Amino acid sequence: MGVFSIAAVSLLFALPLLNQIHGRHSNKVETYGTNGCDLFGGNWVFDSSYPLYDATDCPFIEKQFDCQRNGRPDKDYLKYRWQPTGCNLPRFDGRDLLVRLKDKQVMFVGDSLSLNQWQSLTCMLHTSVPQAKYTLVRTGGISTFTFPSYNVSIMLFRDAFLVDIITNDKNERILELDSIESSNMWEGIDVLIFDTWHWWLHTGRKQNWDVFQEGNVTYKEMDRLVAYEKALNTWGRWVDNNVDPAKTKVFFQGVSPDHVNGSDWAEPNAKDCSGQTQPVVGPKYPGSPHPAELVLEKVLQTMSKPVYLLNITALSQLRKDGHPSVYGHGGHNDMDCTHWCLAGVPDTWNQFLYAALIQS
Repeated sequence: MGVFSIAAVSLLFALPLLNQIHGRHSNKVETYGTNGCDLFGGNWVFDSSYPLYDATDCPFIEKQFDCQRNGRPDKDYLKYRWQPTGCNLPRFDGRDLLVRLKDKQVMFVGDSLSLNQWQSLTCMLHTSVPQAKYTLVRTGGISTFTFPSYNVSIMLFRDAFLVDIITNDKNERILELDSIESSNMWEGIDVLIFDTWHWWLHTGRKQNWDVFQEGNVTYKEMDRLVAYEKALNTWGRWVDNNVDPAKTKVFFQGVSPDHVNGSDWAEPNAKDCSGQTQPVVGPKYPGSPHPAELVLEKVLQTMSKPVYLLNITALSQLRKDGHPSVYGHGGHNDMDCTHWCLAGVPDTWNQFLYAALIQS
């Protein structure tokens, strides 16, 4: 059977509501849903009942995502809801989700975009059951948000590459494209949501490694998309060899786009996301498909175990207004067109996650 890319593999979640790819048995993407509806195809619509929560009611929110508290003057970006063409995305019900996840562990594994989505989900759940006690513990690279009365843990493990980085006796940092020993941190978790991409583009002082390594061969430089694909194949083999779909549901966040060049969304006078207050109009993004997303979908099609792709790229590309811009760190001059304000776009990613889980 295969993977699902723009939606779900029916053997894993029995999701007639979502799309599926038939893995290595077919490279044709087929969409399924209510009347053939694709949840990931649609438009952003203004909805005065949004946002789903007020960030001021989330006492543990990261400062970098709390754009209103950091002085962002506009609020319309909080009011947009994703409307699929031909069907509706289920409205998030945090209490219902906690009941369904009772006695289970959920873990986000990835970079700061995983942090963004994890932070969103914890705020959404806390707002849904504001009287429920919770604990938040950060230790050993893992942040764990727990609702004791439901025995549910929503965890974050920061692992920007999924594959391993080691330091050799020459003090070189080696990015091992075919090693994934860090998997022991997430093995056995009930629901896994993976993410990796943005750190693969780092260069110079921001680069976290000195050389790539595959087998016994090292490379000072490598095409970043090629390296990314090799790492994803390593991750995919781990899933195929170690995950029992009857016990563990595996998701991939997809590739979260940034908005650093206005010409990508047909606004050539826009230098970046600064001052953007409205989404791109219409269902289609003027720019090109995201190359990393294409690589990700290619890898998912080779896998034998079902992996659900939260296909967030195209719909998030439309949200040029959703980034912190200069309001990510209290109004300093640094520009953030990569992460997302909360409340905001990652809440919709979690609505897709909820839609998948309630159909399982």
